[in-house]
Amino acid sequence: MRGAIPIPDGELVYLPGFVPRTAADRLLAELLALPDWQQLRLRLFGREVDAPRLTAWYGDPGARYGYSGIVHEPRPWPLVLAALRARLRDELALDLNGVLANQYRDGRDSMGWHSDDEPELGPRPVVASVSLGAERRFRLRHRTRKELAPLDLTLEHGSLLVMRGETQHQWEHSLPRSARCREARVNLTFRPVIEFGQPSTRTR
Repeated sequence: MRGAIPIPDGELVYLPGFVPRTAADRLLAELLALPDWQQLRLRLFGREVDAPRLTAWYGDPGARYGYSGIVHEPRPWPLVLAALRARLRDELALDLNGVLANQYRDGRDSMGWHSDDEPELGPRPVVASVSLGAERRFRLRHRTRKELAPLDLTLEHGSLLVMRGETQHQWEHSLPRSARCREARVNLTFRPVIEFGQPSTRTR
């Protein structure tokens, strides 16, 4: 599957091989070696638990981002991400001033159902998602139209998935656990942060 993926009430574009394999291998190794990874504590059903993944937030000065009751202050852009951000900004014509990096150490790490619709992402959020490392199943489901079957995508090493338009308001997405996956995956979700609002209490 390549190019625009038709979905009702949303816009998806999937580009496998956006980062060539040799460059993707190098980028993955450099990202895994960064010292900024941290395991967040999330509040679920009245108790705190470790998030099932490692996280780092990078951005321009002032690009604060909040979700799950946590406010992320941007770390300076590492050089390893500078060229990739510049390419995305040029090709998508967007001011991508922040990136949420998630490291899934193996198939036991995951991301629950959610939408990236925090106030600081603006009225029509755009998320440019670059996947590196192990292939994982990415799921989308419509928020209200239950007659629509969930959409499953296998996100390949070096691929780009762009979600824009009404996607974040009308759809949720997740990265379920995988018993077969033994390798690490890093996902880079570049976003244009417009203004910082109250951090969302929605957990992921």
